[in-house]
Amino acid sequence: MIPPVETLVSAGTRILVFSVLAGSVAATTAFAYRWYGHQQVPEGLAVLLGLSVVGGWLNTDAALQEAIVGRSDLLDPEVAVFTIAAFVAGGVASDLGRRGGDRLATDSLSVSGARNIDAEVSQLVRTAGRVVRVELPEDVADIDGYDPVPDETKTDIAGSTFLFPRRLTVTELQDRIRTRLTDDYGVGHVDLAVTADGTVNYLALGSRAAGLGPTLTPGTAAVAVRADPAFSASPGDAVQVYRDGEAPARVATAELRAAVGDVATLAVGEAEATKFDADEAYRLVTLPASTSEGREFASLLRAADETMGVVSVREESALVGQPIGALSVSIVAVKPATGEVVVVPDRTRLLAAGDAVYTVAHPGDLRRFEAAAGSPDAEITS
Repeated sequence: MIPPVETLVSAGTRILVFSVLAGSVAATTAFAYRWYGHQQVPEGLAVLLGLSVVGGWLNTDAALQEAIVGRSDLLDPEVAVFTIAAFVAGGVASDLGRRGGDRLATDSLSVSGARNIDAEVSQLVRTAGRVVRVELPEDVADIDGYDPVPDETKTDIAGSTFLFPRRLTVTELQDRIRTRLTDDYGVGHVDLAVTADGTVNYLALGSRAAGLGPTLTPGTAAVAVRADPAFSASPGDAVQVYRDGEAPARVATAELRAAVGDVATLAVGEAEATKFDADEAYRLVTLPASTSEGREFASLLRAADETMGVVSVREESALVGQPIGALSVSIVAVKPATGEVVVVPDRTRLLAAGDAVYTVAHPGDLRRFEAAAGSPDAEITS
């Protein structure tokens, strides 16, 4: 039986009110989260808060009916349909409110300068014109050696205008821009070039390294096996892997990276990675503790702002004949065209054409060093 028109209109009006309330709560949450945290509110959190308004209202209404009338119509089919429709509409409105609130916060903060200007710059100072406007380029590149930033993030950043106090040096301005991008957009690494007048003529972004892959040395792979490490074993320990059975046989020597329950993640050589069977159980024997300089270096490098790169010195490069100590980047190793790799070379060592130089530097310094390696005229000294 179709309910009367008056009932349908009343139910539709109430659903509309619920939707507006849920959307408003979600929008307010998203706005406040972006304003104070400089990040987008998690989708589930905003929708949950929006739906809590709908649920609270309906529960209160049912409780009042139970207390006053002595019964509740929650099991009535019409009431059930109304409840489901109210939650569906509230969920949709909450998601729309989340998107709208976040966009409003982004736009309003950008206009007011609270997001793109330092806290010490007051409204009076901005009115007096004592700020510098920095407009980011429309073309945002990727940093070599890092995972790319999502296209949506690069689209939001491209062409943005930031406000900063005047009397900043070029280095200070670069640091302020880099901090804004990492805080407001969650970017892991920023490489930019700023001219003396505050113009940004180059901008590249990279995501933060995540997962196990960046810590694996060349020629190694990670495998997950069924095994139960010793209670005292910890990530980084060297272990021997044996097949568990009547006649144990050693499969490989590996490095324990993680253990959850009866599953262990091991770092082994690429050739040994194919020796493991997913359906077979293994026994791990922990070897005496020994330091792993490579793993420690990878862990430190992963947490640092610097990155590692390999640059080949061309014959016409301005680097030819320059001592390593005069360069603006840290040199950790040099592989000459003929001969063995020299680890941590002496600062007085002169670079030669054909050298492969292993450097650790900020992405911007590394980019300029790569340019100097192939150019006869470049700024190379520190």
